[in-house]
Amino acid sequence: MTELRAKLAMPRRSAAAVLTALCLGAVLAAAPAAAQQREVPQSRAEVMLSFAPVVKKAAPAVVNIFAKRKVEQRSPVTSLLDDPFFRRFFGDGFGEQQRRKREQSSLGSGVIVAEEGFIVTNEHVIKGATEIKVVLSDRREFEAELVLTDERTDLAVLRVDPGGESLPTIEMRDSDEVEVGDLVLALGNPFGVGQTVTSGIVSALARTQVGITDFSFFIQTDAAINPGNSGGALVTLDGRLIGINTAIYSRSGGSVGIGFAIPADMVRTVVESARDGRALVRAWSGLIGQDLTSDLAEGLRLERPGGVVISDVYEGGPADRAGIDPGDVIVAVNDQPVNDLQSLRYRVATGALGDSLEVEVVRKGETITAELPLEAPPESPPRNVVRLLGHHPLGGAYVASLSPALAEELDMPDNWTGVVITKVQRGTPAERVGFRPRDVILSLNGESYQNSGDLASALDRIQSKWQITFKRDGKVRRVEFSS
Repeated sequence: MTELRAKLAMPRRSAAAVLTALCLGAVLAAAPAAAQQREVPQSRAEVMLSFAPVVKKAAPAVVNIFAKRKVEQRSPVTSLLDDPFFRRFFGDGFGEQQRRKREQSSLGSGVIVAEEGFIVTNEHVIKGATEIKVVLSDRREFEAELVLTDERTDLAVLRVDPGGESLPTIEMRDSDEVEVGDLVLALGNPFGVGQTVTSGIVSALARTQVGITDFSFFIQTDAAINPGNSGGALVTLDGRLIGINTAIYSRSGGSVGIGFAIPADMVRTVVESARDGRALVRAWSGLIGQDLTSDLAEGLRLERPGGVVISDVYEGGPADRAGIDPGDVIVAVNDQPVNDLQSLRYRVATGALGDSLEVEVVRKGETITAELPLEAPPESPPRNVVRLLGHHPLGGAYVASLSPALAEELDMPDNWTGVVITKVQRGTPAERVGFRPRDVILSLNGESYQNSGDLASALDRIQSKWQITFKRDGKVRRVEFSS
């Protein structure tokens, strides 16, 4: 049986060999024909693909930033003396004597965006800096002054005095024009080795779940970004700026191909405020909403999740005047999809005051369009910051009357009214019982207060028992204290 099977198998192997030979012959016969169709390159440009022209255009406007700051070096005894119990015996000044100041240097990157010497970088690059030096790619050095910082977007604008010298600049591109798959270059100063260029593609757009800044809306790229690249440029192949490199996702500290850049549209709003010499005031929508999840979509009988469900509208505010009601679902702004609340906040924040946005709204299964005017949030009532004194649980806290303007400033967009804690002094009753800045006092002994002065007067009258209801991080809490 074994021999028979071997003999029967022989013709099959021979047939396979013949078939393989025929196939190879066909390929070899076709090769000359294919070669005849291909043309010999006629120029160097047809032979070599290079990013050099893009780099020559963009690189001169990318600078190195060196920042010096004073940091406090604490001795082991200092932490012990932070305890209010020990400070009662040694005094507040004794702990300060144990602290030492030392100079710390950091480096990053920046981009020259205007001939007048305006440079944009990350806020964390120059945070707390007492001295900032900018070094251009041609090795010219300038002392820089800080013009504007915006911690909520992690952006800062510097200015240097060129003294009549010409400065290279880079043009900003509409970041909404960029598509996933576009080739991009990242320019910066990684690890302080000097200006470096890396290439990659746009891996994703509208990344809103990163949690790096208050306005989380990033361009994701696989171009290598490392420490020192912060504040550098992300450019497309036309040499225009589409983002400021800000952060990476990494477990080791080095690049793993997941980097994030702040879109140029957000950068533009910050730079324009700095160039105009005005405080940064973003547009306000006057609405409160939440992400449209699968469960909410099913309850509202919508085909798919994605969008923002409106839960409240500020009376007389932009959304109210636009005819947007609670229960509406916003799905697009200016023909750009809105997948979650962060996307909506980004679209509003990058709009210009005085303009309007075309908002696509789904209401009871029907799609309608509304014009949302863009305006500054009102500060009504005035904040009226009050320092609370006395022997009560809020002693040592600074409180203010909430308004849409103050809520936006404190990044508390879901709180328009009430009294908010803005600061808590160390070693005071308010600190010891655990109150924190941004806690919103909802009621005191069952009474609600909208004005900081009224709350202060009420605390002075109460002597023995305090029942305080407050909101922290969206959760309502209630505590009781007795003297």
